[in-house]
Formats: sequence, structure tokens, C-alpha cells
Amino acid sequence: MWCFILAELLVFGVFFLAYAFARTHDVELFNASQLELDRTSGFINTMLLISGSYFVVLAVDRIRHGHSRACTRWLIAAMACGAAFLVLKLVEFSGKIEAGISMSTNTFYMFYLGLGFFHFMHVVLGMVILGAVTLKAWRGGYRASDYAGVETGAAYWHMVDLVWIVLFPLIYLLN
Repeated sequence: MWCFILAELLVFGVFFLAYAFARTHDVELFNASQLELDRTSGFINTMLLISGSYFVVLAVDRIRHGHSRACTRWLIAAMACGAAFLVLKLVEFSGKIEAGISMSTNTFYMFYLGLGFFHFMHVVLGMVILGAVTLKAWRGGYRASDYAGVETGAAYWHMVDLVWIVLFPLIYLLN
């Protein structure tokens, strides 16, 4: 899992560098397009993912103490945050599409939609991973002496959160 996480971080890092490079060549376009984004939505999504990561930390703590049901509840709470993130992101994307904005509108929107969708799919995968961990925890598959699967799922979820913590200011705030 760590190799996969590092590979994913490398891919996102390359995208972030490409974004920064493209931005330096058309700062006015990037600034103007950025002002058309809903920063409140981006902030709410940030809070949702940070909350989800906190819930995952609580889940790991609970399983370390042998409380698989409590672990399960915290993982479900984390997935609920992920689901709310996805719904809000879909609303945001659909608003842009309804306004006639696509990846070919301009360079900024190519990055906004491309990076946003790429991250969106990572949230989906994170929820699938947390779902599998939750199911196993619910069935009593983890114990205080054996919870590596919970930690592995948590590590992936934290990577998804970390990427958003970089992506949010990069796309929504920095100008």
C-alpha cells in the first residue's frame, strides 16, 4: 500500500507542477477563472475530508483497544463525510457543465476539472477501501493485536485528504 500511496502522490505532484507551470504563463486567465469557483463549497469539502480523516484516526484508536463496533461506527462516519464530499463535488461540477464549461474552455478549467475528477475518483476508491475495512471490522476480523488492515485503509484515506489539502488552496485560493 505504501508503494501505491507514494506512486499516487508522485502523480499528483506532477499534476501540481504542471498546473503551477501553466499558471505562470497565463496568470490573468487563471485568476479570472478562479474567481468563478465557489470557494464556500471548496471550504466545506475541505472540512468534510478533514473530519473524515479525524474519524478514521478515531477508528484506528478504537480497534487498537479492541473495540471493533466503535471502529466500525467511526469508519461509517468517515465514509459519510466522503459521500457528502462527492455529492457536493457533483453539484459543483454539474453547475460548471450547465454553464457550458468543459475541459476545453480554457487551461484553468482543464486543470480544475481534470484534477478535480482525478481526486474525486480517489475519494471513491478510498470509500471502497474503507467499506471493505468496515465490513471486516463489523464481522470481527480485526483485534487489538491484529489491525494492520485498518491502518492500511486509514493511510490511503489520509493520502486522499492530504492531496485535497494541497489541491484546495492551489485551485480555489492562490492567485
